[in-house]
Amino acid sequence: MTVAVVTDSAASLPEELVRKYGIGVVPIRVVIGGIDHADGELPLADVVGRLDEGVSTSAPAPGEWRAAIDAASERASSVLVLTIASAMSATHEAAVVAASDAPGDVVVIDSLTAAGAEALVVLAAAQAADDGQPLDGVVTAAERVRDAVRLVATVDSLDHLVRSGRVPGIAGFAGRVLGVNPLFEFARGRVRPLRPAFSREAALDRIVQACLAGRRKHEGPLHVAALHADDEATARRLLAAATYKEDPAEAFIGSFSAAMIAHTGPALAGLAWWWE
Repeated sequence: MTVAVVTDSAASLPEELVRKYGIGVVPIRVVIGGIDHADGELPLADVVGRLDEGVSTSAPAPGEWRAAIDAASERASSVLVLTIASAMSATHEAAVVAASDAPGDVVVIDSLTAAGAEALVVLAAAQAADDGQPLDGVVTAAERVRDAVRLVATVDSLDHLVRSGRVPGIAGFAGRVLGVNPLFEFARGRVRPLRPAFSREAALDRIVQACLAGRRKHEGPLHVAALHADDEATARRLLAAATYKEDPAEAFIGSFSAAMIAHTGPALAGLAWWWE
């Protein structure tokens, strides 16, 4: 392998894809009740059940990134590191520090996104590496998808995103007062509230329609990930609806990790996608 790909656990990549492409994953840290855990260490149901205790996250230390980069360097001549949006976390900065004095050819890229959208960027890079592309070709593949990918999701409440500073407090207040179902888009490193729906079913339908609207502008196939935070049944419905009349190049379900649920709360469901 010419290029190895490393990312963080915020990408919420299914384990089978991590194994298939040999992707290195560095866990974000999750703090519950004052105790630090690696993302994925605790059962997701336990984390959801303890959200009221206050769950926070912190970036992996540069040393953790360096260990992953060194491991990747043992099996490839160069390494591409893709991180969660730097606007959301110090994870990107820690990776840059780790890579600054790492031996060999190491490039760190801000994915400008998270969760399933980050996963799609990572997979584009991993597939290019698997095809034998050199580092610049793998970087180009990642940047192309980074600029094209969209992520739209719904949650029962924006309260968790408000508390984490990802959306304005007025957006969460309006959702509570009006009794609507919030929708948001994550793009270019920022969470942007969208026009809410009047029911969860209407919100899910709008997510699917937003995804399929891209068909009119592109001739190539769909790459799509259905996202969920402890709501796999809804993610399966979304994926089935988005791919019902499509022959997707890529389609999978990605469960949010504890680090992501700490910021969104449970009951999130959505889609991340890009069209060739």
